[in-house]
Amino acid sequence: MSLRPPQLESLARLVRALGAAPEMLRLDRDVPAILSTLKAEFSTLEDFERDFPSLCFALATGVGKTRLMGAFVSYLHLARGINNFFVLAPNLTIYNKLITDFTPNTPKYVFKGIGEFAINAPRVITGDNYDQQNIGVGELFGEVRINIFNISKINSEVRGGKEPRIKRMREVLGDSYFNHLANLPDLVLLMDESHRYRAQAGMRAINDLKPLFGLELTATPFVESSRGPVPFRNVVMDYPLAQAMADGFVKEPAVVTQRNFDARAHTPQEVEKIKLEDGVRLHETTKVELLTYARENGVKEVKPFMLVIARDTTHAGQLLALLESQAFFESRYQGKVIQVDSSRTGAEEEAMITRLLAVESVDEPTEIVIHVNMLKEGWDVTNLYTIVPLRAANARTLIEQSIGRGLRLPYGKRTGVATVDRLNIVAHDKFQEIIDEANRADSPIRLQQVILDAPSGDDKKVSVQVESGAAARLGLTDMPVMQTGASGAGNGSAAIVVQAPVFTTEAEKQAARVVMDVIGTYELRRDLAPTSSALLKPEVRQEIVAEVAARLKPMQDSLLADTDELAPALDLSDVVAKTTEVLVQQTIDIPRIAVVPTGEVTTGFHPFKLGMLPNFQPGQREILGQELRTNRQFMLSRESGVREQRLEDYIVKKLIDFDDVDYFTQAELLYDLAAQAVEHYQSQSYSESDLHEILDTFGGELARLIHAGMMEHFWEKSTDYEVQVSRGFTELKSCNYTATAGQTAHHFRETVTETSRIKQMLFGGFARCLYPLQKFDSDTERRFAIILERDAVKWFKPAKGQFQIYYKLGTGQPEYIPDFVAETDSGILMVETKARNDTDTQEVQAKAAAAALWCSRASRYTAEVGGKPWKYLLLPHDEISESKRLSDYLRFEAPA
Repeated sequence: MSLRPPQLESLARLVRALGAAPEMLRLDRDVPAILSTLKAEFSTLEDFERDFPSLCFALATGVGKTRLMGAFVSYLHLARGINNFFVLAPNLTIYNKLITDFTPNTPKYVFKGIGEFAINAPRVITGDNYDQQNIGVGELFGEVRINIFNISKINSEVRGGKEPRIKRMREVLGDSYFNHLANLPDLVLLMDESHRYRAQAGMRAINDLKPLFGLELTATPFVESSRGPVPFRNVVMDYPLAQAMADGFVKEPAVVTQRNFDARAHTPQEVEKIKLEDGVRLHETTKVELLTYARENGVKEVKPFMLVIARDTTHAGQLLALLESQAFFESRYQGKVIQVDSSRTGAEEEAMITRLLAVESVDEPTEIVIHVNMLKEGWDVTNLYTIVPLRAANARTLIEQSIGRGLRLPYGKRTGVATVDRLNIVAHDKFQEIIDEANRADSPIRLQQVILDAPSGDDKKVSVQVESGAAARLGLTDMPVMQTGASGAGNGSAAIVVQAPVFTTEAEKQAARVVMDVIGTYELRRDLAPTSSALLKPEVRQEIVAEVAARLKPMQDSLLADTDELAPALDLSDVVAKTTEVLVQQTIDIPRIAVVPTGEVTTGFHPFKLGMLPNFQPGQREILGQELRTNRQFMLSRESGVREQRLEDYIVKKLIDFDDVDYFTQAELLYDLAAQAVEHYQSQSYSESDLHEILDTFGGELARLIHAGMMEHFWEKSTDYEVQVSRGFTELKSCNYTATAGQTAHHFRETVTETSRIKQMLFGGFARCLYPLQKFDSDTERRFAIILERDAVKWFKPAKGQFQIYYKLGTGQPEYIPDFVAETDSGILMVETKARNDTDTQEVQAKAAAAALWCSRASRYTAEVGGKPWKYLLLPHDEISESKRLSDYLRFEAPA
């Protein structure tokens, strides 16, 4: 399920709880005894606070509580045989969101990655359709049933004193649906935003359901009272907002003001207008940064929006009129503002909700949302970047309620671009108050909780360096060579036997190390050793013996006469012969290849039309912002104040700062692109003075955006290209892994039940792998290794830097490290295994293109020296099956 570390830790704690108190899975249990057991397991657990065992998982907003719900259900069904779940929502917004997220083929489907549910999806029963369900169908087949209800459906009474509909008799059941649920032997309760169910009526209704146990999820594990916040007493996992920020799972919130702003010098109406104008300036700057980032990195475009929080519906209507009026940037936001409150009814309300739900779409025009209340829990958007609160509130309320709705990251992770990773709260009149509040010891932004559990064997990590199988086979490393024993052939628990090293005495080992060093120099001597097998030729071996003897001469007395009188004298020729034989057996020839243009090389950019440009606004004020967690400051201000003769020059002078832009050869294109931008802003009816101000202030941002477009139209021409091979073969690099101290290597045929832990495991027992130990990124890789052990001559997983293949991604050129390299009787395969839905992504295709091109160049070289051809295979993960032969995968060869 690709869970994030906090989600994975939460799931692990549920497993721990059920392992420590398995009686939680029975209805005839002693709840106080379970509490006593689990209090010893979790230091933060004091009381269940309900009539049944209930555990709270407190995860910060934006980390993924709904996805964690899916993981809980998956584990409890697949590992514990539980089929009935009751998911409780605190309001209509979250109720509708949960129904969507538990429905297959929706963007945030919680069971994505669970194969069993892809075949037989759980039945989703809701507060709107439960009385239309045929409850008897499917029970015999272990169908998973997920009941999703709004809390009001089960605890509110209707007029006339009648019970809620769910508690009324249904003839087909012979009872009410509520009692049907309460009588189930395996009902597990999941409570979203569980801080909303602490009122007496909600607690009583939930207790009456009599579930096996409850799993609570919330970002705020406390309830407000007249004495202040009262913390939950059943928390077993606490991952606070400060930690989520530090780990990069959410945006960095920042408070924004004008430099030297004095609210007392302005009327309240003037302060509001200034905050709105500066909010729009930030919004437009963020818009161009997001667009530039998307174009530079080849990822989806993100359209940001600005949230304005109004005092009441009357105030909201006034703000809507202002934002769309001529007085506010000359009506440039007309049709781009929506008002969201209770004043709309009927068709207007439907249109409002439709636009609000589509606010993340780049095709939806809304850029400003006016809301009376803070956006409710459950309305999850990733493109909220600017918040302008215009409602009276204290600093803590502004922090807690404002940032909660805008923290989610559009790409699921930080980008490293500050503007793209930041949420701005425009609060000129509250700036210092918010800074002071954020720096308090108990601030939700600064508060980080560290709880030490009892010492565990998993706590200590060690760095493991795995030398190549050749070094291990020769006895030059402490790590033993492990191979599959005959006694274990054909079963999943095959025995691991250790081969005796070729050399045992220190003199032999020292001499063998010198032989390895000398062989390393032959990688460059392609005239004598175009391939590693050339090292076996008698004339080459004689040269190696001579060079080794010369290097050993200073140590001759200690090495050529063994210290043990009973041991025979060192036979240098024999050491060289055995070392070269092992090395050739334990390597796959990897040439070092570079492509060098020959003749005249020219570069440039094809002409193109600019796409959408940001709606920058003039504004002389200098805006100051400060991140609440790190206290880092940033500014938005006029850059130079130097008035250019031509408007285009503001952009061109920034474009020529890029290293790959040559003014003398590209001047015509640069001025054409700059003219397109100038024409765009001239069409917006700005004055001449405003145009100079906009292009001076935002010329740098425009240049970055235009340059990103230029890179998509880059061309390079050469009269010819020469493939240069500097080495005929290269030594296998050491692999470096992080592992748990004292961990025993698993046999590669061992079935891994907890596949999420596979990245933490080391595997051995190989017969044909060129390393004694390997790590796998997925169980798919482990299963493919089984096929290689059966069908390949030899194989390995390359270390970083082994191939030095680089691919283009955005403006960068990262190194590509293939998953596998395998030699067969007829060729050498470079293999990548990927999830099928990832094979067509830009990054995977860029890697494949670079690797396939490398393989074609390597094949050209090996054809000249009598070696084997190379092929690059891109394999969908669902094709990996032990029933297939390695040759079956040749159809996935990627063209060069």
